[in-house]
Amino acid sequence: MILDAGAQVLARTGWAKFTTNAVAEAAGVSIGSLYQYFPNKLALVDAITHRHLETVLLLLGRIGDGDLPLDRRIEQLISGMIAIHAVDPGLHRVLMEEVPISETMRAVHRQFETQHLERYRLLVRSARSGMPEDVEAVAAQVLSSAVAGVIHDAARRGNLRGEAVREELARLVGACLQAGPPILDPPGGLA
Repeated sequence: MILDAGAQVLARTGWAKFTTNAVAEAAGVSIGSLYQYFPNKLALVDAITHRHLETVLLLLGRIGDGDLPLDRRIEQLISGMIAIHAVDPGLHRVLMEEVPISETMRAVHRQFETQHLERYRLLVRSARSGMPEDVEAVAAQVLSSAVAGVIHDAARRGNLRGEAVREELARLVGACLQAGPPILDPPGGLA
């Protein structure tokens, strides 16, 4: 309840005007009750951010499983990421662009990145088995960066729910997960 109210207030006001008093009022709790759980506004925002990161990891954990056909996993990835970020695109913009990162959140972000890349790596491995580990790691990094970039940019532009974004992202993810030779010549390979 407090986290939901905090997310709504943060999205509406931005970091500079975000106050624990406004969150307490929106949540229908006393400021003292809020402070029992969150000693300051940064601690509250850290909890909001942590909840978002955990939601992303849960989604990636479900789609990395090789039991589903690849096209179904791609659809779940894209639909899930859109759903997570469409709840309140303004909130994600504030979290990414305005909120200072506490030392606690730096550690959480490092842990998230490790788990995030590992889940993408499992997806890549299930789709393109047998590739060398270093290539698999790079493919996972490229895929995760591409998906995050498209999702966050579309959220900022207000067209996250657009069917064209969904279709183009599906093409991009599908192409990344298809086994095949690279399109580019290797360095020094031009004749």
